[in-house]
Amino acid sequence: MIEFIATTSDFIGKLLIAYTALRVHHRFLSEHKVDRLVFRAMKREQRLGILGIIFIVAGYLLKIAL
Repeated sequence: MIEFIATTSDFIGKLLIAYTALRVHHRFLSEHKVDRLVFRAMKREQRLGILGIIFIVAGYLLKIAL
């Protein structure tokens, strides 16, 4: 059960980081400028990236705890 949670946390973390990276690149390509709305979206996506890192670390800690 812990192995499943660790693997799932790792997967969710990697997925969140990949998503945030793709969103930032897409926003720059589509907007062609950086304004308040772009900065607000980037901050939101940065929080998702941090959450992804937390999931990856949690998955790693669970795996080494086994």
